[in-house]
Amino acid sequence: MGFLSVLSMAHKWIAERAGRGDIVVDATAGGGVDTLALAELVGPGGRVHAFDIQQQALDRTRERLTAAGALDRVRLHLLDHARMSEAVEVDSRGRISAVMFNLGYLPGGDTEVITKPSTTIEALGAALSLLKPGGIITCVLYPGHSGGDAEAVAVEAWAAGLPQTEGQAVLYRQPQRSAAPYLIAVEKRKSQ
Repeated sequence: MGFLSVLSMAHKWIAERAGRGDIVVDATAGGGVDTLALAELVGPGGRVHAFDIQQQALDRTRERLTAAGALDRVRLHLLDHARMSEAVEVDSRGRISAVMFNLGYLPGGDTEVITKPSTTIEALGAALSLLKPGGIITCVLYPGHSGGDAEAVAVEAWAAGLPQTEGQAVLYRQPQRSAAPYLIAVEKRKSQ
């Protein structure tokens, strides 16, 4: 038996902190795999906000959700994840249980269209502000593709610099494989 993949670990940590009726965010909808997993986790009474800058990604996500009968609990946003605070309802701010990032590019899409360090760092800050105490951010990083290494360094620096009064960060990776995907997660501090 091996270790869980970084995506499986991200899903596990989210499932430990979010559940039926919750509000969650998929900051990078891509092909909709994570969006569907989040929609199934929160159930019909929950809500998922899914963001992507490519219509192709949202179309794939819509198809996947429709086939699974879960589209009704998801709001798709053709919007950069750095602007997620603008799209999430005011009454949901501070009530989000989980925000999931799966960085890089759309599988099967244009590999030149990638997430960027500057907007990702802005999005992580927005995500932290939207989380409820005890909520989680998961961020899967891909240092093996062009531009992914710089983004991974920026995200890791952001997490390491996060004051412990705001949240605690963990790193899940294979140290023998420097180009392999890895996971950073941040849990927002509970109110004292």
